Amino acid sequence: MSENQTLEVKEKKNLNFIEQIVESDLQAGKNSGRLQTRFPPEPNGYLHIGHAKAICMDFGIAEKFGGVCNLRLDDTNPEKEDTEYVEAIKQDIQWLGFKWGNIYHASDYFQQLWDFAVQLIKENKAYVDEQSSELIAEQKGTPTQPGKPSPYRDRPVEESLALFEKMNSGELPEGSMVLRAKIDMANPNMHFRDPIIYRIINKEHHRTGSKWKAYPMYDFAHGQSDYFEGVTHSICTLEFVPHRPLYDYFVDELKGGKDLEDNRPRQYEFNRLNLTYTVMSKRKLLALVQEKLVDGWDDPRMPTVCGLRRRGYSPEAIRKFIDMIGYTKFEALNDYAMLEAAVREDLNARALRVSAVLNPVKLIITNYPENQTEEVEAVNNPENEAEGTHMLTFSRELWIEREDFMEDAPKKFFRMVPGKEVRLKNAYIVKCTGCKKSEDGVIEEIYCEYDPESKSGMEGANRKVKGTLHWLSVNHCVKAEVRLYDRLFSVENPSADERDFRELLNPESLQVLTDCYIEPYAIEHTDNRYLQFQRIGYFTYDKNFSPNHPVFNKTVGLKDSWTKK
Repeated sequence: MSENQTLEVKEKKNLNFIEQIVESDLQAGKNSGRLQTRFPPEPNGYLHIGHAKAICMDFGIAEKFGGVCNLRLDDTNPEKEDTEYVEAIKQDIQWLGFKWGNIYHASDYFQQLWDFAVQLIKENKAYVDEQSSELIAEQKGTPTQPGKPSPYRDRPVEESLALFEKMNSGELPEGSMVLRAKIDMANPNMHFRDPIIYRIINKEHHRTGSKWKAYPMYDFAHGQSDYFEGVTHSICTLEFVPHRPLYDYFVDELKGGKDLEDNRPRQYEFNRLNLTYTVMSKRKLLALVQEKLVDGWDDPRMPTVCGLRRRGYSPEAIRKFIDMIGYTKFEALNDYAMLEAAVREDLNARALRVSAVLNPVKLIITNYPENQTEEVEAVNNPENEAEGTHMLTFSRELWIEREDFMEDAPKKFFRMVPGKEVRLKNAYIVKCTGCKKSEDGVIEEIYCEYDPESKSGMEGANRKVKGTLHWLSVNHCVKAEVRLYDRLFSVENPSADERDFRELLNPESLQVLTDCYIEPYAIEHTDNRYLQFQRIGYFTYDKNFSPNHPVFNKTVGLKDSWTKK
């Protein structure tokens, strides 16, 4: 086998099952050799990481096979939709690194959908039902028992046509009438049992205003919108598997029974993205926002794309994670630690290294001249030499992390202990000589002596010292606020828990530290949004950051801490 053949076989193996379908369809010349996908979110909330998986599929597959992916806003319910969400959706797609071909709206097709519904009524394939939604649901039966026909099922065509017009006049209250497709009340697929295809909503639409009062249901609008636009592969998540026969039924009807095997959209399904310790329900996420249990849709604890962005996740990391978990036909609960591992790996390559002290205690170098300062060189990114270095001021009085000192330490504590040496990163080796405590035993100051011949780069720096600490000069740093984020929920799978989801929130999901210090370089050079606080973790600038009030969000720690909890 030649090298090219080997690569071709490997590429085929790497294709997910939907990519294999697309490749096969293109090779067979289906749909005149065209590939057209769409990403069809409803603008009733902000996108979350589950939507990001769908975006990567819809846009990614079009990119891979030379097709086009359009953005379609499925705006068929004016009660919940808003232009705010439309703009947020666009921003999130672009941030993830994708471009749509065209922007469409389901509302673009309201007239066509209406005309199609009228056609179905005229063909005696739809009727107006005046029963309550509860009664209709009751009559549908069960998967093993056939449903009961509505008393309005055999309503004369002309009567249904007149009532359908009335549904859109604005004179009827919501819930008083619906339009149902007349299919089969005994069909084993419950979706075929005369589904509701139009309902009354007396609300203004954010695009069409008051023109419509009768609005199409999702199952009626979705497939037809795909057909109107020329979509070839309608890719969605597994919960739509039972909807697929109905999807095909309406498309078949729209095509008038002609050319049913080609030049039409086909629906394919993949597994949703579910994450531990979070929820993906828009209803629950909206409740968290409205009840101010989080700081808006972009709260860094939220699984929303804008929340992950504010937390400091890179689009590349999110795409890498989605690629890692892949696309299958089986639902799974993915470990949040996997997402953080992908973020950690990505940020390690791109983050600017800076020094910050989050829980400060003063370290005094007793044999260092009182008024002396010097500059030491700090590497910006050890993963990329081209990013260069910057200077950090060293002096007699420093801040170090309180956790980096112990008076009576265990054997494997390789940080600051009386009588032992540690290395101050980029500077000198120092030996701890003692500390000063308050009356209640709190350590106020730590004392040490430095070796003037041990500065980084000098020969004296070569001796083995097990511990290395980060630090900041007391008089050459900036006070900052640092927000530490943890899992939003305290149970692994809150969606499966019977308790109210509000009861499951982690009360320690946010810790705000107000007495932190950071080096000035991080305040002056904000062009790189991704930071690594040395020895602590990855951080980013919050949207409320200002040079006068620096605010940083923790993105992820240097090591996985999830599995230990």
